Amino acid sequence: MTRKIYRIGGKDAVHFLQGLVTNDVEKLEQGPVYTALLTPQGKYLADFFLIKEGDAVLLDIDAGTAANTMQRLAMYKLRADVTIEETDIQVQRGTGDAPAGAVMDPRHPALGWRLYGATGGDDGTDWDAIRVEHMIPETGVELTPDTYILEAGFEALHGVDFRKGCYVGQEVTARMKHKTELKKGLVRLAIEGTAPAGTEITREGKPVGTLFTQSGGRAIAHARFDRLGAGMQAGTARLSPL
Repeated sequence: MTRKIYRIGGKDAVHFLQGLVTNDVEKLEQGPVYTALLTPQGKYLADFFLIKEGDAVLLDIDAGTAANTMQRLAMYKLRADVTIEETDIQVQRGTGDAPAGAVMDPRHPALGWRLYGATGGDDGTDWDAIRVEHMIPETGVELTPDTYILEAGFEALHGVDFRKGCYVGQEVTARMKHKTELKKGLVRLAIEGTAPAGTEITREGKPVGTLFTQSGGRAIAHARFDRLGAGMQAGTARLSPL
């Protein structure tokens, strides 16, 4: 886990973020907020945590998407009274007893706590096992530029608010929620053997989806729901519905 922590300051900081991200930034008064930044076409750009820090907001993001995301935020800033600065803050995480000052991961109770300070790292938890058990996508693995966040389970992860008003990509996301039935998305499958993340899943010669994280005989995949069934394969691995 390599993260970067930025500080979003200025009197317009909350209003600025509220108009861009998928979740309700006003909820910061209640605790950390998990959210995403989308393209105008509703596709995933980045996911991150927002944490209130006095009058400012900390933005906790995967290092691999940090630079592009900060460029995007700077582009949207225009004349708003908003400052964006990279910090030296690091994050620790764990699933045991939470240390003083830690905050709980807002996605799922099984993901434990996060502590922001001078040191980083984690407590040795098997995070892939937890993610597979609860079907929680990871930046750069299940979450890619082709991802629609509702197909990635963001509603169950408390990562999107349908009552907050407009944000970038909101129209497409709302339409997927209210006017269509999802035909594909993340699923948990039983797996015998292994295959690299990104391997195509097929059944009876037809594409089903893509295999991702695997742990303990289970796997996360992105798949067409109507093509799931016995006899699926990904490379030499065999898969079946749970």
